[in-house]
Amino acid sequence: MHRTSFILGTHKSNAKSFGTNVHKKEFSDMVDGVINRADIILEILDARFVKESRNIELENLIKSKGKKIIHVLNKADLASEEQVKKQIVEQGLMPYVIVSCRKRRGGQNLRNRIKIEASRSNFPETRVGVVGYPNVGKSSIINLLTGKPSTKTAFEAGFTRGIQRIKLSEHIYVIDTPGIIPGKEINELSFAKHVKIGSRNYDKVHDPEFVVASIMAEFPKVFEKVYKINVKGDSDLLIEKLGRKKGFLIKGNEVDVDRTARFILKEWQEGKMQKLIK
Repeated sequence: MHRTSFILGTHKSNAKSFGTNVHKKEFSDMVDGVINRADIILEILDARFVKESRNIELENLIKSKGKKIIHVLNKADLASEEQVKKQIVEQGLMPYVIVSCRKRRGGQNLRNRIKIEASRSNFPETRVGVVGYPNVGKSSIINLLTGKPSTKTAFEAGFTRGIQRIKLSEHIYVIDTPGIIPGKEINELSFAKHVKIGSRNYDKVHDPEFVVASIMAEFPKVFEKVYKINVKGDSDLLIEKLGRKKGFLIKGNEVDVDRTARFILKEWQEGKMQKLIK
């Protein structure tokens, strides 16, 4: 029997692939258990990068088990309304709910959607699974749903370590699992994508200048507008000029490329430039 390979995001690991803090295991019993036990699955997506944060492997698995998926677009406050609506249409997301955990918006809409889907089942108890890439805000979504800090949250990608079960209402429970990355995405280009959507932290990146170049190629002129530096899409020149502007220098009056690139990625992951994306 073929088993799908996934990577579970964790806080600690001695894995060396691209310098990431992950460990690899065959299709996790933990994830399989969540999907099997849940009646409804919330797939948490980054509203800035809906396509990139969808886990099609996982979606197909959920659908094959006859489970309902609700697409939850988190971090909507970091994206323009036009950008979010465009992605929803392009990705054909139904049903979906737009939320912002940081601004505490959309929680009631999500609760209502869950109750609507739960009312269509004849189960005495409805279990809601929460899945998604590391650091898309799964734990924060649960806190938003319950209106209190029901589970720990942190900016560090993959903070949640094991399954948690939280009571949402009298007959509805939420079960959480660590962030999941498809096994086929362990390669250099996919790794750059993970950094872009925040599933890998900027301070854990090997070759951060490669990731900066990858993001610049996809979103031309965004960094240039933010830093008011015209480099005509040349990421190396951007790092050079910004490094000197910020005083990130090393011996010989050379620009500290690593520090400058990580500074750019940090600001990117903090959402300081996404609203410039059309």
